[in-house]
Formats: sequence, structure tokens, C-alpha cells
Amino acid sequence: MNIAIIGTGYVGLVTGAGFAETGNQVICMDIVPEKVENLRNGIIPIFEPGLEEIVRFNVSEGRLRFTLDLKEAVDSAEVIFLALPTPPGADGAADLSMVLETAKNIAAIATEPKIVVNKSTVPVGTADRVRAIFESSTDIPIEVVSNPEFLKEGAAVQDFMKPDRIVVGSRDPGAIMVMKELYEPFVRTGNPIFIMDEKSAELTKYAANSLLATKISFMNEIANLCDLVGADVDHVRIGIGSDGRIGPQFLFPGAGFGGSCFPKDLKALIKTAEELGHDFELLKAVQTANDRQKTKLLQKIILHYNGAIEGKTFAVWGLSFKPRTDDIREAPSIELIRGLLDRGANVNATDPAAIKPMKQVLPENENLKYFRKNIDALEGVDALVVVTEWNEFRNPNFELITKKVRDKVIFDGRNIYDPERMREYGFTYYGIGRR
Repeated sequence: MNIAIIGTGYVGLVTGAGFAETGNQVICMDIVPEKVENLRNGIIPIFEPGLEEIVRFNVSEGRLRFTLDLKEAVDSAEVIFLALPTPPGADGAADLSMVLETAKNIAAIATEPKIVVNKSTVPVGTADRVRAIFESSTDIPIEVVSNPEFLKEGAAVQDFMKPDRIVVGSRDPGAIMVMKELYEPFVRTGNPIFIMDEKSAELTKYAANSLLATKISFMNEIANLCDLVGADVDHVRIGIGSDGRIGPQFLFPGAGFGGSCFPKDLKALIKTAEELGHDFELLKAVQTANDRQKTKLLQKIILHYNGAIEGKTFAVWGLSFKPRTDDIREAPSIELIRGLLDRGANVNATDPAAIKPMKQVLPENENLKYFRKNIDALEGVDALVVVTEWNEFRNPNFELITKKVRDKVIFDGRNIYDPERMREYGFTYYGIGRR
């Protein structure tokens, strides 16, 4: 099948490469010349395990190509996927300007029937708005489908190639048949394709992310309670995660969630509810709890040093909001580093993938240094702070760390170390909700 992908971010690039991998002819369109040129040469603009290999392979096989020309993309495709940014506005509502503007441009270009698929995360009713643009702007039949993505950064390629489920929002039999044909190679083991109306599909995406965010914030609040009563959150997590109604996933407490999805989608769903006259108090509480959780590591540091951290140097391990990605959007590390610098401390920061984007937000200076190797970041530090649970941080050379970290204190924002083992090495250890 001939497919066009409009937008080459996480969702668009993974979607395009994934469809090309199953034999489709895919053209990806973007408006940034440097990005398109790099992609043509196999240079991937994001850190996503496995993506570079399938992009390069499918480009070399002639199934995947890139363009700056929207007309070229539209003319060549039967199905057009919109994978465009929908960032939160000042009021929290999703900004649909790029989606709606692209729909207008497609209407002006299309000369034969198309299926336009909303892959972007968009508020309920967006499919109706896009359809209205087509109906008022062209006589060419253009069907609109909602097909939300459920890709985890750091595992997006695997999630696309082996999805838990596919959600298709459409009431058009022809469009449904085409979508089933496209996704059939990915669900051969029996995972379901759910067909529903467009509004239900749009809400499914927001509901899924909001529920996962709620689970994370709930566990963080339990961890904070564990700190107060002297319980161990790991025991509590195992105890409740074994309940089949709850499950073990997303029950690991930490320094708060970030990224491009959960914070944005929470704001958007709260705003949608507000516009409809519903006060979504539960999600507001989740949002508040997460904002507060991002300050927990800094609070533990300040408490340990009785507020006297001016002149101290801290190694910060982990800058991305989660491992296996270079995404720092809403990352807890940003607030932590800013808090330390504002109080006169120095920071040695390291991350396997996210140093470059972090430097754009927090430029290197005499008080903030970046290091490619995590061990190098320990030079001259008073304490170690772990913010992101990258695998390479899980079992470092603790004998060496004891010699480098002057105050022999570790603030573990992801509970990746065993407290008893850390005490055996002579560290003062602080986790999240651990005795």
C-alpha cells in the first residue's frame, strides 16, 4: 500500500519505518530541511533503540523515503497519517493548529479519494473538526480515521511491531477494511484490533495515559507515606502488584513522571472536561502530586545537609525523563539541577543519551558541568544523586565510588540500589519510601 506520514517525530518516524518494514511504500514528509536531509542519509534525529537500523534498511530497499513537499506526499499516497505535534497551550488545551492547517492544505492538494488518519494525540472531537474542513473545502471524498498510538519511548519500535492492541476509530466500512489490512501483519499472534467510533478512540488514548499517570502518582504518594511511618515501599509494591486487579506495572515509585505524553495529556483531558463543565478533580490531584514529587529529591538533599549545600558538588546521574530515550521534556532532573544551582551548589551531570538536549535547556557553565561517562562525573563530588534508572547505573563499581564521593551519601531517586548493600559500603542511603 502507498502511505504518507506527515511529521517525523517519535510517532511519525516509528510509524513510517514500521509500515515500510512490512512491505508498504512509505513517504515521510517534514518541514525542516536539515532533518529531512539527515533522514535521507540515515541520520536519526532522536535516540530510539532499533529505529536507526530499520530506517536505514528500508531506505536502502527503496520502501522508505523522505520529502519536504506536502504535495508529493499527498499525491503518492492512498492513506495519509497525521503525526504532528499537539503541544499544550497556556491553558493546558492541546494546540491543534498544525493538525488543522495540514488538513486544509491536504484538501487543497488532493485530486482523488484519500483516507486521512489522525495518529497524533488529539482531543475528543478532532476527527469531526478535520472532517468538517474536508467537507467544506473540497468535493474529493476524504475519510477521516482516528488511530491513536500507544508507543513507549525507549521501546517504541517493539511496541509498533508487536502491539498489545490496535484502536481504530471509524464508521466507514471501506476505511475500516483498509486499516485492518495495514495492521494485520502486526497482530498475527491474535492481539486485537478494536473498532469503535472516532470520539471513543480519541478518548481511549487520553484515558490510558491518564490512568497510568494516576497509578504512578498513587505509588509515589504511598512511598512518601512509607517515609513517614518507616515502611518499605518495595514490600508494599510487591504486595499490591500481585493482585491481578492491580498488576505490577507502573508501581515503581520515583522522582515523578515526565516526558511528552503523560503531563501533556493530563492537562489536555482536564481542559476538555473543564470546557464541558466537568471538574476532573482526580486528575488535578494526580497533576499536583507529580509536581510535588519532582521536588522530593531536592528536599531530601537539603534535609540531609541542614540546608547548607552552598559550595557542595553533586553528581547527577540521569537527565532524560526515563531510560532508553534522549527526551528531557518535563524531566525531573531539570527541576532538581535548577534547585541545586539556585542554592549555590555545583552539579556534575551525566546521561547516556540526553546531554545534548539538556545543554540547550541548561547550558554548561562554571557551576554546571557535563560528563559523557558516569564515573567521570564523580570527580570532586560530595554526593551522588540518581534521577534516571539507566541500566549502566544499576551496578557500578561501588568500591571506586566510595573513594570518589566525599560525603559517602547517595540519593537514589529510582530505588535501583539495595539499601543494606549501600550501608555495607559505608554510604548514607536515601531512597524513595524505603527504610
